[in-house]
Amino acid sequence: MGEHILSWMTFFPVIGAAVIAFIPSERKEVIKTVAAAAAAVPLILAVKLFMEFDRATTSFQFVEHYTWIKSFNIEYFMGIDGLSVPMVLLTALLSFLCVIASWNIAKAEKGYFALFLILEAGMMGVFCALDFFLFYVFWEVMLLPMYFLIGIWGGPRREYAAIKFFLYTLAGSVLMLLAMIAFYLNTTDPVTGGHTFNMLHMFDQANHNSWLQLTNIRHLLWLGLFIGFAIKVPIFPFHTWLPDAHVEAPTAVSVILAGVLLKMGTYGILRISYPMLPDAAVWFAPALAILGAINILYGAYCAMAQTDMKKLVAYSSVSHMGYVLLGMAAFTEAGINGAVLQMFNHGTITAMMFLCVGVIYDRAHHREINGFGGLGLQMPIYTSVFSFALFAALGLPGLSGFVGEAMIFMGVFPVYRTVAIVSALGLIIGAAYVLWMLQRVFLGPKNDKYDDLPDISTRELVTLVPIGILVLLFGVYPMPVLNLMKASLNNLIKVVAG
Repeated sequence: MGEHILSWMTFFPVIGAAVIAFIPSERKEVIKTVAAAAAAVPLILAVKLFMEFDRATTSFQFVEHYTWIKSFNIEYFMGIDGLSVPMVLLTALLSFLCVIASWNIAKAEKGYFALFLILEAGMMGVFCALDFFLFYVFWEVMLLPMYFLIGIWGGPRREYAAIKFFLYTLAGSVLMLLAMIAFYLNTTDPVTGGHTFNMLHMFDQANHNSWLQLTNIRHLLWLGLFIGFAIKVPIFPFHTWLPDAHVEAPTAVSVILAGVLLKMGTYGILRISYPMLPDAAVWFAPALAILGAINILYGAYCAMAQTDMKKLVAYSSVSHMGYVLLGMAAFTEAGINGAVLQMFNHGTITAMMFLCVGVIYDRAHHREINGFGGLGLQMPIYTSVFSFALFAALGLPGLSGFVGEAMIFMGVFPVYRTVAIVSALGLIIGAAYVLWMLQRVFLGPKNDKYDDLPDISTRELVTLVPIGILVLLFGVYPMPVLNLMKASLNNLIKVVAG
């Protein structure tokens, strides 16, 4: 297993889904146990990766490189570097915890858990693939499971939300496909002399033919890739699918959607767009910084206007991903490292918030902020956990949300001073909507309607406490994550700046 650790991490959930397919539908506990075991293996292997990863090198590690479709020079090429490892760890952790969080699913459990495991395989493959064709396959593999998970197990408007998600994502995938084919036909494999999907060859500008070196073509390809990734982030104005998908999706699916899928957009820009088109990245950087500021402020103001807890958290994700874009646009060590750290930290914090919203929804069967009040007296442990997540989201020092945002502003301020100052208003608005929800839901006089609500259960705590430990740990001491990615990201900065 050690020689093919990335393949085992990616495809073991598929094996679990296949096993579930042969289990009788009435054996519900067996189905859930198999799903948990299938999601636990990638998590164990991710911890092994974390322990064995060489922090000093910029090279890709744990590489698996084989010929796949020889006639088109398509390869099964997997490997990870400092950019990939935090995302692999995040995917493995959240996938396992989301299987546990899905234990109360009471509708077509067999299909739900099988699709969830296939979704995990697609996400893991995206973060490990180094062949553009393979990357695209994994990117598309995620689309159908997520469509069905929202469309079958979602809320009252699940069909609308699922179709909207599908169409938006598919539109972005078409643009990515066109850009991928353009790179394939105009990049030369230095060994065979033929066309190649090998990302490492595409990163080397010397392998691009004269057509691919035309400035207008490079800008056009950048925009095509950018829109494809921007839809996934999502970046304004491509964001409108996100609130609907979050509101209608089951709790665990919302966690994966915000915790992992949104990060694939920014990961794609850093993994593909930046090293393949570094000059176009510099050309587009001011626009990216402005879009980041728009995301921050627009998402924060929209969150302020929400009365549904889940929708508020969804719009807060739009705002917080704006900070990531802002850091990415600076091309400074603090900015880029802060952006990727924020990707990881936002994944854990927003996971906690969505899980907490799911806890109260399972009991009260609604998420209206004004419909609660005084829950701190009725559910003190739940109140403590949710408050912890909310304070992490608003960037309280000592919790992980603060570290990433602080590094981003340190990196951005010398480069885009005005944009940084305007974006900082998002911190104030973020604190306002977080405290607004906290006050209305948990403080004040107790609503007698909820006198019989039980406090958070042990199973629910099992899904929240591990994430909370990471939020606290990386808020006080973020070096375990920063050391993972520092060498690779600093090398990326040199590639783009050069």
